[in-house]
Amino acid sequence: MTAPAAAQSGVAQEAAAFVARTVAPHADDWDRAEAVPPDVLRTLGTAGWLGAAIGPDYGGRGLDALSLGLVAEQFGRGSVSLLSLLAAHGMACRAIARWGSPTLRRQWLPEFAAGTAIAAFAVSEPEIGSDAAGVRCTAARVAGGWRLDGCKSWISGVQVANAVVVLARTDHGSAAFLVDAKMAGVDVQPIRGMLGFRAAMLGTIEFADCRVPDDCLLARVGFGFSHVIGDALDLGRFCIAWGASGLLAAVVDATVTRAQEREQFGAALIKHQLIQRMIADMVTDRSAARLLCEAAAEARQARTPSALMATNTAKYFASRAVVRAASDAVQIHGAAGLGPDLPVQRYYRDAKAFELIEGSNEIQQMLIARDAQSHIARETRKIILSGEGVV
Repeated sequence: MTAPAAAQSGVAQEAAAFVARTVAPHADDWDRAEAVPPDVLRTLGTAGWLGAAIGPDYGGRGLDALSLGLVAEQFGRGSVSLLSLLAAHGMACRAIARWGSPTLRRQWLPEFAAGTAIAAFAVSEPEIGSDAAGVRCTAARVAGGWRLDGCKSWISGVQVANAVVVLARTDHGSAAFLVDAKMAGVDVQPIRGMLGFRAAMLGTIEFADCRVPDDCLLARVGFGFSHVIGDALDLGRFCIAWGASGLLAAVVDATVTRAQEREQFGAALIKHQLIQRMIADMVTDRSAARLLCEAAAEARQARTPSALMATNTAKYFASRAVVRAASDAVQIHGAAGLGPDLPVQRYYRDAKAFELIEGSNEIQQMLIARDAQSHIARETRKIILSGEGVV
C-alpha cells in the first residue's frame, strides 16, 4: 500500500471508529430531539472533523478529496443530519479560504477548524431553491460596507452558527458575504418538523438593515454565484454523494440483518426470492454508488475538466439509489420499519432529502444530459477535423 493510500485508509478507519462510538448510537435520539448536543459539536472540533477541509495553515487537516469523501461516507452512515451540518460548515470554510481576505481567513478559519465556531452556508430562500442565481436577498452599497436585506431558508446548522456565508444580489451582479451571526439586523428562527435531516438544526435567517463591513465581501461583486457559491456547492455536492453512499451501506446492513433474523412462512426472509431480489438491487446499487464516488474523487484530485460532471453523476445516482433502497428496507422490515425503535424509518426519511439538496435531481438530469450532448458534439468535431469521417 502506498503512503497516500495508507493515509486514506487510516483516516477512513478513524472516521468509522468515531462514528460507531460517538454518532450512530445516538442518531435516533438526536433525530427525535431535532438537534445535535453542543458537547458533540465540541467533540467534532477536537477530533478534527470540523477542520477536515481546512488547510493545515489554519489548524485544519487539509484532507485530499478521497479522504474527505471517505469521512463524509462514514458520517452519512451514522447520521445524515450531522453530515449535512459538516458539509455546510465545510462549504462555508471553502468559500472563505478561497475568496476571503487574509484578515478574514486569519480571524475565522482557525476557530472553524477547532470547532470553537460553526459556519453555515445560506443560499436557498423561501421561494428560491435550485435557481440559486435568482436570489432576492439584496446587498446595497453604504458608507464603509453593505446593507443586507432579505430572507434565507432551509439553512443547515444556522441555529448554532457563529457566522454565515450569504449570497445576495447587487445592482452590479451577485455577491457573497461572510456575516457574523451576532450582527444587528440578523434574526434566526429554527425550522421544526422536517421530514428528514431533523437534527441538522435547520433554520430561516432574516436580514433587516444588516450592516456588513467591506472586508466581509468574498471575491468581488459579480463573482458571488459563478465563483464563490458555485465552487462551494461543488464541494457540498461531492460530500453529499459520499454521504448517500454511506447511508446506502447502513440500509444494506440493517436490511440483511433483519432478513436473516425474521421468519415468515417457515423460513428466514432472506430465503425468499423476492426479498433476495430487493437485497441484490441494494447491494449492486451500493457498489455502483461507491465506484462513482471514487471516480469523482479521483477526477477531483487530478483536477481534470471532468471532475465537476463526475461529482454530479455520483450525486445523482447515489441519491436515487438510496431512496430506492430505503423504501425496500422499510418494506422488508414490515410494520417494525415504520416504528420508532429501528433506524430504518429515519433512513427512509433522510434518504429523500438527498434528491433535493445541493442541486435537485432534476437539475442533475439537465446538467448530465447537456454534458452528454456536448461530448457527442466534441467527438464529432474531432472526427471531422481528423478526416476520418470524410468519404
